[in-house]
Amino acid sequence: MKNLKILFILTLIVACKENKKEDIKADNMLSKAKEIHKKVMTLDTHVDINVANFTDSINYTQKLKNQVNLPNMEEGGLDVAFFIVYTGQGDLTEEGYDKAYKNAMSKFNAIHKLTKEIAPERIGLAVNSKEAREIYASGKKVAMIGVENAYPLGTDVSRVKEFYDLGARYMSLSHNGHSQLCDSNTGEKDNVWLHNGVSDLGKEVIKEMNKWGIMIDVSHPSKKSMQDMIALSKAPIIASHSSARALCNHSRNLDDEQLQWMKENGGVVQTVAFSSYVNTEKDKVYKEELNKVIKELAAAQGEEMMTWAEARKLSPEKRDAFIATYRKLSAEAKEKMKSSDVSPVNVSDFVDHIDYLISKIGIDHVGISSDFDGGGGVDGWNDASETLNVTLELVKRGYTEAQIAQLWNGNLLRVLDEVEKVAKEIQSKETI
Repeated sequence: MKNLKILFILTLIVACKENKKEDIKADNMLSKAKEIHKKVMTLDTHVDINVANFTDSINYTQKLKNQVNLPNMEEGGLDVAFFIVYTGQGDLTEEGYDKAYKNAMSKFNAIHKLTKEIAPERIGLAVNSKEAREIYASGKKVAMIGVENAYPLGTDVSRVKEFYDLGARYMSLSHNGHSQLCDSNTGEKDNVWLHNGVSDLGKEVIKEMNKWGIMIDVSHPSKKSMQDMIALSKAPIIASHSSARALCNHSRNLDDEQLQWMKENGGVVQTVAFSSYVNTEKDKVYKEELNKVIKELAAAQGEEMMTWAEARKLSPEKRDAFIATYRKLSAEAKEKMKSSDVSPVNVSDFVDHIDYLISKIGIDHVGISSDFDGGGGVDGWNDASETLNVTLELVKRGYTEAQIAQLWNGNLLRVLDEVEKVAKEIQSKETI
C-alpha cells in the first residue's frame, strides 16, 4: 500500500512537471508572437465599411459594435486595412449604374473623411507601399482602398482613372452576380453565364487598370473570367479574399489549377478568414446548433425571435433593438456552447489554408485577409482586436519572423509595386 502511495505521488510530480513545461512553452510562444507582431506591419486586404460609421458623432475613433475600428486596430495590432468601396450587383441599366456610382462615391468620401477630418492624427491614407510604410513608421494606422465590384463604372471607362485618383489600388470586376464587365463565380450555381468570361468592355477596363496601377482582384469573378484576366493583364493580379478550394469546396475559393495560374502570374492569394469559406460543413453544424441555443434562450427570456428578412421590414428603432437583443443572446449562446462537443471554425482551421496554399504555390504568393464587417471572422480572430492570434498560430507552426512579414504585408505590397511599375512603363510609352 505504501509503495502504491509513493507511485501515486511520483506520478503527480511528473505530471505537474510536464504541465509546467507545457505552460512555459506556451508562454514562450506567446512572448515570441507578441515580439514579432509588434515588429511586423500587419495588413488586411479586405475590410468592409458602413458609411453610417463615418459621421461626426458615430465613427471609428469609438469602439463600435463592428469588427474594425481604431480602438480594435490599436488593441490587436492590425496596422493596415484596405477599406472597401463595395457595391452590390444591380441591373445593367443607366439607372442602375448611376445608383451604384453614387454608392461608391459615398464610400470613397467616408474613407477620406476618416483620414482627413475624423482622425488624421491616428490614421492616414496610403496609395503605395512607400506611403504605407512611412505612415506605419510614424505610429499611425494605415488606410488603403479597394473596390469590390466595378459595377459603378457603368460604361464609362474614364472612371477607372477617377477611382485611381481617389485612392483605389485594387478592384474586382464583379461581385455576386454577373456585371457588365465579367461573369461572377455565382454562375456556377446554375451554369448560366452572361459573357463566358470577360466582356469587351471589361477588356477595356483591364487595360485602364494596368495603365494607372490598380491591381486586378479575382476573388469574385468566375474561373473563366480569371483565366481571361491573367491572359489580358500585363501586371500580376491578386485574389483579395479567397482560400483553398481543395480544403473547402466553395466557389469563392480557388482550386489547384487556379492557384497554379496565380503562381505563374506572380500574383498573391490573400487567404480569407470567412468561416464558411474555411470549412463549410463545420460552420454549418456549429451555426445550426448555435441557432437552436439562441431560440432556447429567447424563449426562456421571453424575447421574440424573427428572421432577418422580417427584421429588415421593421422601423429603424425596432430593428436596432432586435439586433441588440440578438447580439446579446448570440453572445450568451456562444458562451454556453463552449462546453458542448460542437466547435466553431477557428484560427487553426484558417491557418490550415495558409499552410496548404504555401505547399502548393510557395510562400511568395500567399497573404492574409479577414472580410471583417462583410461576414468574415473565425473563432480567435473575430475582430481586429484579436489579430495577434493569427501571428501566434503562425509562430506555433514554425514560421519565422521573415516569413510572417511576407504573409502579413510583403507579398501584397510586392505585387502593388510591380503593378505600379507596369503602369509607369505603359504611361511612358504612350507619351513617346
